Amino acid sequence: MHDEQVAAPDNTAVRVALWRALHVEADAPPHVFEDTLGLKLAAPEEGWRDRPDMSPFTRPFRASILARARFIEDLVADQATSGVEQYVILGAGLDTFAQRRPEFASRLQVFEIDRPSSQAWKRQRLVELGIGVASHLRLVPVDFEAGDAWWERLAAAGFDSGRPAVVVSTGVSMYLTRDAIMATLQKVAALAPGSTFVMSFLLPIEMADPEVRPGIERAAAGARASGTPFISFFTPSEMLAMARDAGFKSVQHVSAATLGERYFGGRTDGLRPPNNSEELLVATT
Repeated sequence: MHDEQVAAPDNTAVRVALWRALHVEADAPPHVFEDTLGLKLAAPEEGWRDRPDMSPFTRPFRASILARARFIEDLVADQATSGVEQYVILGAGLDTFAQRRPEFASRLQVFEIDRPSSQAWKRQRLVELGIGVASHLRLVPVDFEAGDAWWERLAAAGFDSGRPAVVVSTGVSMYLTRDAIMATLQKVAALAPGSTFVMSFLLPIEMADPEVRPGIERAAAGARASGTPFISFFTPSEMLAMARDAGFKSVQHVSAATLGERYFGGRTDGLRPPNNSEELLVATT
């Protein structure tokens, strides 16, 4: 199915898609987030549910992925209803909002930014599944390693910086330097008034709850071994200060505990994101 130019997405993107699908398959309703299309895109080998990263040990981290996805899509739906017409996903991976939520996506121009090989793979899979690339979706290939500037590629794809937008970046900041993160914050802070930026960030590992710290340390070790180490961690106050310095008018920290209470309160199966791990910055222009 894949050739050298159309390489499969990275392991992290696939894991996120499989965790989303596993939630629907293995966890009791009500489901926090429903996405099985990512599983169809990934087309994993038989027995994927028995992978070590699908084990019960990873349930809290699966819940964290679900929580941030639900929060973002709730926010995007609200913004689309309020008249915002542009949605940018940095490091889109196997995101399927444009296909799953046509009632909102059709009101938006959705821009998915990712590596050229990943974008080519995703385009091919959407065609193979008979879905295709909708008119409201722009797949924006950006070769970060070659020095491509994502905002220039975004503008070339039709993004209008003079109109409000929602821009999201999840599961990315830990791989970037503080300077690179600040540069992204400054670019988004300069967008039209009424724009919203949502970014996930990792707290310093020593701040994590003891029961999930081994899992985070294991993830960090795996990332380091694969050549993509975690290099940036922030306390909430540090993250908010950076966003203010970048020029955002309003900044807010949405904690994992808040997301857990909002989306997992009342569950009896113990599924809940870990406190003090991956948190969210919500900043507006």
